[in-house]
Amino acid sequence: MRALPYLAAVALAVYCIVEIVQHSDSRPHRLPKWAWILIVVLLPFLGPAAWLFMRFVDPFGEDPVEPEPGPRAPDDDTAYLKWLEERTKRRKGDGKGGAPK
Repeated sequence: MRALPYLAAVALAVYCIVEIVQHSDSRPHRLPKWAWILIVVLLPFLGPAAWLFMRFVDPFGEDPVEPEPGPRAPDDDTAYLKWLEERTKRRKGDGKGGAPK
């Protein structure tokens, strides 16, 4: 039972270090990765708490990278609408009225 706080500190540190290493930014939350690893290792509980706080709260207001907005549905896509209109014109201009080829 006495080892439980130590195991919790090690587990939390390992979890945070893995997250830091896998982070896509080279300077997550305005510090280099090596600095975050040092903080997490040298300050048990406080270092991981700081990393998790910065991860979830984001006090600097950094905007997450969002994908470029694109069409969400076929009727929002102008290229698709143009193709559809051309297809309809071809069908009407065919004069046969049969099934499309």
